[in-house]
Amino acid sequence: MKLAYKAYDGLGKSVTGIVDAGDAAGAAEMLRRKGLFVAEVKASIPTEGKKAHGRKRRSSGGQRLKDVAWFSRQLYVLVSSGTQLADALHALERQARPGPWRQTMTSLRTRVEEGTSLAAAMESHGTYFDPIYRNLVTAGESSGHLVEMFDRLAGLKQKQLKVRNSVVGALAYPCMLVTVGLSIFIMLLLFVIPRFAGLFKTMDVPLPSSTALLLHVSDAFRGYWWLILLAVAGGVGSLVACLRTPRGRSIRDAAILRMPYIGPVVKSLSTARIISLLGVLMQARIPVLEALRHVQQSTGNSRYQELISRAEDSVSKGEAMSAAFDDASLINPSVYEAIRSGENSGEIDRLLLTISAFLDEENEVIVRSLTSIIEPLILIVMGVLVGLIAICMFMPLFDLASMTQQGGG
Repeated sequence: MKLAYKAYDGLGKSVTGIVDAGDAAGAAEMLRRKGLFVAEVKASIPTEGKKAHGRKRRSSGGQRLKDVAWFSRQLYVLVSSGTQLADALHALERQARPGPWRQTMTSLRTRVEEGTSLAAAMESHGTYFDPIYRNLVTAGESSGHLVEMFDRLAGLKQKQLKVRNSVVGALAYPCMLVTVGLSIFIMLLLFVIPRFAGLFKTMDVPLPSSTALLLHVSDAFRGYWWLILLAVAGGVGSLVACLRTPRGRSIRDAAILRMPYIGPVVKSLSTARIISLLGVLMQARIPVLEALRHVQQSTGNSRYQELISRAEDSVSKGEAMSAAFDDASLINPSVYEAIRSGENSGEIDRLLLTISAFLDEENEVIVRSLTSIIEPLILIVMGVLVGLIAICMFMPLFDLASMTQQGGG
């Protein structure tokens, strides 16, 4: 059974964790053999309770990736300097912020101290350590090159974090512009246009059709805003439910890849991720079929999942893996040729990592270029929209001034 304990080491520092023992007495004896002075042993919190608590405080995907990247780099530095794995995990546990991440560090350290391998200890923390990560740790432990493997993992996670940050940073300003634009439009409909409606009513002048249409839209928005919100919420909910179905995901992924400007960026980022993961796994001597299966699970786009599935079928039949990558709609022909050359030369892992590095540099330029196009486009759309509203509102006033001048003449 799982028992939580509180003890003190030889230096008097407080140590807490979870130990697997038959009863409290057995747990206390086990801890004493490790040189700890036991203060308290009690039943551990049930797993279901921990999971429920973790769901309430679950960190974002970006924060989890940042935590794992930090963990990999720090663990590499500590272990490469000669620190024992359990001691290194204990040091990282003390540095971790309170919450799910520190609980994860505590669990890893406790299980490693009990004699469990690090990869096995990571299996119960799949939200942080995906199958690819655990597989690479297993390969490092079995080959005796865990230090080199952590260096490789640190580089891989840092690269993923860099790509994520560049994409999020590129989208932050356009999203802010869209939010500001929608807010301005809604404020015009709710507060500005109704004032003009009262003015036009007192003037009793014929309104152009565009102005009358805009006034009707404003009235409908003010009178039935709750119905509009319900319709929008229902539409968004239906769309999300549809996109969660296999067919919906397939349609969405295909549509994204066909979008101008956006499609090439998604294609390039997806290709770089697949090539990078394949290169790291194959360099760690993971079997090709197993590597392809893990890469398929980590690929978010269903079109690329189908591509990896075709590669698995080719390898299982004894054919070249590169044959499945001969799809110009998903993989750049130059990338396919490089993979084929790597297979022929027997250095596919090295070539995959070289291609990945090249694609990462190219993607940075592509993302920056896309941002430079989207931002002025949004500003132009916002300007045109506000300008049209202004013209529609002031056109009756111009007509009235023209009629007044003619009447005075």
